[in-house]
Amino acid sequence: MMRTQGDSLDPKNLIREAYRIEGIGMEECRSIFVDWALSLPDTVEPQAACAELLERYGEEGHPMTAVLSEGMSTPARTGRRGGRRGRRA
Repeated sequence: MMRTQGDSLDPKNLIREAYRIEGIGMEECRSIFVDWALSLPDTVEPQAACAELLERYGEEGHPMTAVLSEGMSTPARTGRRGGRRGRRA
């Protein structure tokens, strides 16, 4: 079986495949979303990619649609938060 190459917004075709899985739940979609986000090239803005993928695949009532919508509205964290500075109140 030949595996198709994804595009810059879905390099591993994870989002496309998530919409094809019958009976997929919210937790599985969140796990797929994290894997998808980690596979994005640095040149792709995650919120814009979520919006584009929603236009492509968005399906009313599908858990991945809800996860992508959350990803679109959640601002990306900038900078590192850790060490002594991250623990100060």
